[in-house]
Amino acid sequence: MVDKNMHRTWQEIFQGEDYRTFFSPGRINLIGEHTDYNGGHVFPCAITLGTYGLARRREDKWVRLYSMNFPEIGIIRFSLDELDFKKEHEWANYAKGMIRYIKEAGYPVDSGADILVYGNIPNGAGLSSSASLELLIGVIMDHLFDLNMDRIEMVKIGRRVENEFIHVNSGIMDQFAIGMGKKDCAILLDCGRLTYRYAPIKLDRHKIVIMNTNKRRELAGSKYNERRAECERALAALKQVADIESLGELSEEDFQRYAHVIADPTARKRARHAVSENQRTLKAFEALERGDLNAFGALMNASHRSLREDYEVTGRELDVLVEAAWDEEGVVGARMTGAGFGGCAIAIVEADRVDRFIENVGARYRKAIGYDASFYIASIGDRAGEWLLVE
Repeated sequence: MVDKNMHRTWQEIFQGEDYRTFFSPGRINLIGEHTDYNGGHVFPCAITLGTYGLARRREDKWVRLYSMNFPEIGIIRFSLDELDFKKEHEWANYAKGMIRYIKEAGYPVDSGADILVYGNIPNGAGLSSSASLELLIGVIMDHLFDLNMDRIEMVKIGRRVENEFIHVNSGIMDQFAIGMGKKDCAILLDCGRLTYRYAPIKLDRHKIVIMNTNKRRELAGSKYNERRAECERALAALKQVADIESLGELSEEDFQRYAHVIADPTARKRARHAVSENQRTLKAFEALERGDLNAFGALMNASHRSLREDYEVTGRELDVLVEAAWDEEGVVGARMTGAGFGGCAIAIVEADRVDRFIENVGARYRKAIGYDASFYIASIGDRAGEWLLVE
């Protein structure tokens, strides 16, 4: 069990019984991909896979971090007086960035901490392991030092770490879903205004299956920043004829009217996806509100086709998984989730067909790609916070 292993490891690394326990979820995005940084809507939820933390305050200025996922690295140690990015600190730079920006925001983090981390999110799968770690450190600092942080501010600090400390030009969806998630609910988030609504997910006779390609996706080194730049070029052209600040402000009809001003055909395709995906996300929320799971599934399928053809971020592995899922009985809908270029896809599957689904899709993937995909049944969980680890 995670808790017993963590307790044992804490005793080996840090000693003592005076730790507190925390959990920060991963996330999946049900629909609305690559819309967050384009000022559109997303529809994510927190999941019960995530990052666990044990932590206690120290009396000096030292922060000591240990990850059970990277035991070969050992303890990473730094002072509150030296919170600059260091390549040799590897994963701990996410923690360092959170602590630095929390302090810069004026919160009194006046001593160090010992922190033990364990994550059961597959690394590099696109389920937001980095944002999960960021928000874990955020809630640890908040509780250990009685900071009473505004949760939206913590979410924004997490994005700042990603953008300015790690230098990944990502949007706010991951941190928001993890910081604001609610059990058995998805969040319709307007990424431009940061307004949001919860939608209960009623999957009485269905399960959400996460399908991991097991192709590692390195976000910072991927085509992610390139896609964002292409959308920015399209937006600059559209601003010449439309009074907008983001692609998310356009309807599909508006886009069709103005698309001719985008001279670059590639940038035009990227913008078409951003606009149409935003509209699909709004329709998906409405479909779930009226209990129309089939309509929701059709929108998921359309989302994947747009990501494959207009945004070109799926790749062979994701396409094989999703297209195999589409061919299975009992599947409501399937699509890639996350930034793409590997990582995961999701499918909504009738509960009594899940085992056969995993067997058939797994066999087809192995035959086409040459190695196995991994499958997980996702439950929708709560936001990051201080939790008791269950025996």
